[in-house]
Amino acid sequence: MSRRKPPAGAVTKAPAGLPYPLIENWAWQDRAACRDVDPDLFFAAESERGLRKHARELLAKSLCGTCPVRRECREHALVVGETYGVWGGTTEEEREPVLHARRV
Repeated sequence: MSRRKPPAGAVTKAPAGLPYPLIENWAWQDRAACRDVDPDLFFAAESERGLRKHARELLAKSLCGTCPVRRECREHALVVGETYGVWGGTTEEEREPVLHARRV
């Protein structure tokens, strides 16, 4: 199977820390339980705090608990150093110690 040349202006090199823009690196997202869900469920509004933030995170994490690609999602967040949102059933606070350990 031959590969087609990327269209003019297409991203062919990934920014530092991100996987290369090959379909194989991102195809897992097509199987994600959240693929048709409003992203606001996974990311806190600037003013969101306390119980409201905790409730939203619990709802997002419960959806992640049903997801067939939860592990890939979590690993993606760790590889790219994602510091915002719920990824793979983990919050930014839960990922922070792992991210810190990987930097050391």
